[in-house]
Amino acid sequence: MKPLYTTEAISTGDARSGRAHLADGSLDFDLAMPREMGGKGGDGANPEQFFALGYAACFHSALKLVASEERVDVSDSSVSARVTIGNDDEGGFELKVALEVSVPHLLMVDARKLAQKAHSICPYSKATRGNIEVTVDVVEV
Repeated sequence: MKPLYTTEAISTGDARSGRAHLADGSLDFDLAMPREMGGKGGDGANPEQFFALGYAACFHSALKLVASEERVDVSDSSVSARVTIGNDDEGGFELKVALEVSVPHLLMVDARKLAQKAHSICPYSKATRGNIEVTVDVVEV
């Protein structure tokens, strides 16, 4: 890999109920364990939320890149990433991701082809491929 960019995140305090910040100081978050996982919930973010934000933005960028190469209109497009954490069969945890892609100015068949091409080049999709369940659905607005 030829590096283009590197960032560093640091977790301190009580892990999922502590703090997370970027080494460059540009982002700093209180963390809160979700009630559904036995935490107090409330103010604070969690790792699954960060993963969902990153995956949605990265996949949307891949979609726009593929669209520009194919010279198709993806204005007003959006990508939603729903990240779920749950127990696995070995007593640990696992993630799954459901991506919903909306491309209002394309026929559904063309939007599906574009979404699949984006899924093949998106770095998050590549990192998760074969490791966790990821579904990609194209939805109508």
